[in-house]
Amino acid sequence: MDRITVVGAGHVGATAAQRIAERELAREVVVVDILEGVPQGKALDQWESAPVEGFDTRVIGAQGYEETAGSGIYVVTAGLARKPGMSRDDLLRMNTEIIGGISEEIARHSPDSIIIMVTNPLDVMSYVAMKKTGFDRQRVVGMAGILDTARFRSFIALELNVSVQDIQALVLGGHGDSMVPIVSTVTVGGIPLTEMLAADRIEALVDRTRKGGGEIVSLLGTGSAYYAPSSAAVQMVEAIVRDKKRILPCAAWLEGEFGLDGIFLGVPCKLGSAGLEAVLEVPLTDGEKQALNASADAVRGTMELLSL
Repeated sequence: MDRITVVGAGHVGATAAQRIAERELAREVVVVDILEGVPQGKALDQWESAPVEGFDTRVIGAQGYEETAGSGIYVVTAGLARKPGMSRDDLLRMNTEIIGGISEEIARHSPDSIIIMVTNPLDVMSYVAMKKTGFDRQRVVGMAGILDTARFRSFIALELNVSVQDIQALVLGGHGDSMVPIVSTVTVGGIPLTEMLAADRIEALVDRTRKGGGEIVSLLGTGSAYYAPSSAAVQMVEAIVRDKKRILPCAAWLEGEFGLDGIFLGVPCKLGSAGLEAVLEVPLTDGEKQALNASADAVRGTMELLSL
C-alpha cells in the first residue's frame, strides 16, 4: 500500500504509526493532528529511528489532510478524553463534531479508503464516520473486540501460567462495561477453559476484562492505555494490507447478523483487502445471547443521543 494515515498524534496514534512503519505496511505513513508541530516532531523522531530498526517506510507529520490524499487506510484515534466536570453527553457531542469533521475530510481526499475507528465511544463514532462519509459497511470498522479479547487472553495466561499464544478467546458486544466475553468459546491449547478453572475464577477474569481499561487509567493516574490499543488497531491494518482474511472481533455495522440490525457492535469479522469481507455468526448460550442483546441496547441508547 502506498499510504496509510493515522489521525491523532497522541499516545495511541503515535504508537500505531510507529508500529505500522516498523512493519512496513505502507510506503508512507502520514500522522495528522491539529496541534502545530506535534505530528511533524513525532513523525521526524520516528523516521530517525528507521536506520536502527531497519524500515524504509517514510513517516510524515501534517496539520491538514492534503498530504493524506490517496491513503488506503485511515486509523482514527483523534478525540477528547472525558475531563472533570464534563458530562458523558458533552463528551459525545464534542467527539461527534470532531469525528464528523475528520470523516468529511477523509471522504474528500481519499474516497476509496477504509476507516479503522479507535476513538471512543467507539461503536457510536464508527456510526458517525459511516454516516458522514457515505461509505458502505465494508469500509468502516471499529477496533474494540481485539483489544478486549487480548486483555481477556492476557488475564487467563496469568491465571494459568501458560503462554498467551495457546489461548483462544472471543469478546463481543459494545466496547465498555456491557462487553460480552464468550466463555463458551475459550480454549487453552484446545482444552475448554471451563475444564481448567472454577466458575468463580472465570467470572473474576470476565469482570477484570470488562474493567480492563479503567484499571490502567486508575494505575496511571492520568491518561489511558495505548500500547495494547495501538497493537490491536495495527493488527487490523495488517490483515487488510496483506489480505490475510483474519477472523477478528471488530465493531461492524450489522444487517441482521445475531438478530441485530442497524447498529455497530463487536462481532467476529473476516478482514481482507476489501475491509470487512464477512461477519461470522458463532453459536451462543442463552445467557450470552441475552448479554449481547443488552450490550446492543446500551449502544443504541447512546446512538439515540446523536444529532447528525
